[in-house]
Amino acid sequence: MPLLLLLYYFIKRYDQMKTGTYSTKNFSDFRKASADLLNAAKRKNMVHALIEVDVTRARSSIREVRKGNEGYFSLIGFIIHCASKTIEKNKTLHGYRDWRNRILLFDDVDVSTTIERGIDGNSEVIPEIIRSANKKSVSDISEEIKNAKTKKVETTDVFNSIRLYLAIPAFLRRLIFRILDRCPQLMKRKAGTIMVTSVNMIGRGAGWGIPIASHTLNIAIGGIVERLVKIKGKIENREHLCLTISFDHNIIDGAPAARFIRSFKKLLEKGLQQEDQEGVYEENKI
Repeated sequence: MPLLLLLYYFIKRYDQMKTGTYSTKNFSDFRKASADLLNAAKRKNMVHALIEVDVTRARSSIREVRKGNEGYFSLIGFIIHCASKTIEKNKTLHGYRDWRNRILLFDDVDVSTTIERGIDGNSEVIPEIIRSANKKSVSDISEEIKNAKTKKVETTDVFNSIRLYLAIPAFLRRLIFRILDRCPQLMKRKAGTIMVTSVNMIGRGAGWGIPIASHTLNIAIGGIVERLVKIKGKIENREHLCLTISFDHNIIDGAPAARFIRSFKKLLEKGLQQEDQEGVYEENKI
């Protein structure tokens, strides 16, 4: 009892402390669920690769398509398309381990990406899952992301799931994430098989984000920086995209991770046309 009285006295004194003016806002339900997910994700043994990719051709072709009104294309849609096509050749890259110590290799690449939406006067980052992205075109993926930005949050699957989830006590919620991590079918349904997130609102210039990764494969899109590159004996100014590619080392070894990066990078550098050209340029930065 004396301890409880002392604690009550401390709380009352804390509330009466004068530390200057301030305002408050609620810690949203989405942030509570995100905090639980991040705590669970920290248990994974992740390896991060920070790379730069020449996206000059890709960005140029996207601008040309937009001028010609031939459909809607976005850089993130193009990145998701290239990642899912590369994963088709090695499904372990988006596999999940189950409770029987098997790795489930899915045929469909379901990509979870983040979209900022307004909720109750606050901006919240809400996940959106692009189902079967490996079977969709760049335009289809880009349109789906564009439409998701205007979709009412109340109509999304994640909205009702979070309300139900937060009704559970905190210690049980953490247990749920541990169980979910060993239930590949449920993980695929609720979170997709890979994550592609964007931190490129930092503006122009080099910049990488190191995510607390929750999937077997995670791609964080960073800033765009201009580099002088020697191409066929000439110096050109090229746009390079900063990417952080994170792998769950419990499932993916270094060699397949390196092969994925090489193939993924090559596909990105070909641009929208995807011409089958070898030796796009010999990189020789100065």
